[in-house]
Amino acid sequence: MKRYTARGVVLGTIKYGDKGLVVQMLTSSHGRQSYMVQGLGSRRGHGKLALFQPLFALEFEGLESQRMQMHRLGEVHNGIVLQSTPFDIKKSTIALFMAEVLHRLVKESEANEMLFDFVWGSIEALDAATEGVANFHLWFLAHLCRFLGFSPGNEYIPDGWFNIAEGLYTTQEPPREYRISQENALILRDMLESDVRYIAEIGLNRHQRVEFLEALVRYYGYHLDTINSVQSIRILQEVF
Repeated sequence: MKRYTARGVVLGTIKYGDKGLVVQMLTSSHGRQSYMVQGLGSRRGHGKLALFQPLFALEFEGLESQRMQMHRLGEVHNGIVLQSTPFDIKKSTIALFMAEVLHRLVKESEANEMLFDFVWGSIEALDAATEGVANFHLWFLAHLCRFLGFSPGNEYIPDGWFNIAEGLYTTQEPPREYRISQENALILRDMLESDVRYIAEIGLNRHQRVEFLEALVRYYGYHLDTINSVQSIRILQEVF
């Protein structure tokens, strides 16, 4: 049996029997992996169970064997001690959304250091945020596409549209099904150029946030149709 240490971000869990759990994580060492956790019926196990919440960031010991279909978890503890996200309804809603997006869209079981570091840093940034929280999910989606292989392929063009199919800003109005409006193309530029600490400076009202989220979902949907199964999108549109 091979042991290794790594960092991981919880994407979701599935109950396994009375005292077991399958924990799905994005990990620093093995990409997307599922881990079997057993013995959760004890007092000690109950304490461990509290760690496996969506988007919790963990440091852990993994166990891998050719005889086991899934890796197993050994020692595990918080990698980031969250100070505000679990207790703030807006932040926790965004965290659930981020976890579901990653769960639906990231399937590779190979390490992707840049993607993992982006997600880990985003968890830290969300927890530390005091302003601009209502824009955070939009910033996250705008930047995540860079790590999934379909970020905009050219510089922003003033008063231009964004062509979803080509992944380009353009002065030629695209067909309706591939068009992101001039207003949303500008917001996309602002999100991509903004440091996460300053997203409050992108002044959006609720209507603009809803429309921009819909535009991002259409952009993602052209490249990864699994975005359409993310249930928490509707909740975000209601909260923000």
